[in-house]
Amino acid sequence: MMSTSGMAAGAEGELAKATFAGGCFWCTEAVYAQIKGVHSVTSGYIAGKNPNPTYEQVCTGQTGHAEAVEIAYDPQQVPYEKLLEVFFSTHDPTTKNRQGADVGTQYRSGVFYHDDAQKKTAEEVIAKLDAAKVLPGKIVTEITPASTFYPAEKYHQDYFANNPFQPYCQAVVSPKVDKVRKVFKDLLKDPPSTP
Repeated sequence: MMSTSGMAAGAEGELAKATFAGGCFWCTEAVYAQIKGVHSVTSGYIAGKNPNPTYEQVCTGQTGHAEAVEIAYDPQQVPYEKLLEVFFSTHDPTTKNRQGADVGTQYRSGVFYHDDAQKKTAEEVIAKLDAAKVLPGKIVTEITPASTFYPAEKYHQDYFANNPFQPYCQAVVSPKVDKVRKVFKDLLKDPPSTP
């Protein structure tokens, strides 16, 4: 039996896979690293034409890849729908091929589903958000089958955790992490400490 997670459902603690592209993967990785039930988040590239692309190649926008994250999670602890709620709350899914100052197809918004249940859940979440008009425009996130995911170079992994004071991290990543810590307190691995 397949679950809404993209891997066989069954015993408690079995990990599932989710793949999202929401602009710079440093941001997306840092957001999901703090969610309980998430066992790992890998930054990488998906949906392009070249095998084993490099960061430099993807940055040209010529390979067709999106910067993305592959999340290994326990659906018993955090359902796929909750991962989608976090996803749509931490980037702008209404702008095509752009997140803030990051422009190009490599920064597009995408949900790369691993089974039909994930596809259906993503379509339902988008329909609800569009109907509620909670975002500044219509969602343009692509929903496509997951293809080969290529992990990014080692220095991109855990980038925010390893470089919290880097200017981009301070200006762009940190506010997204802070937003999740405020809006999704019930989903955090470690509840924020009160000052």
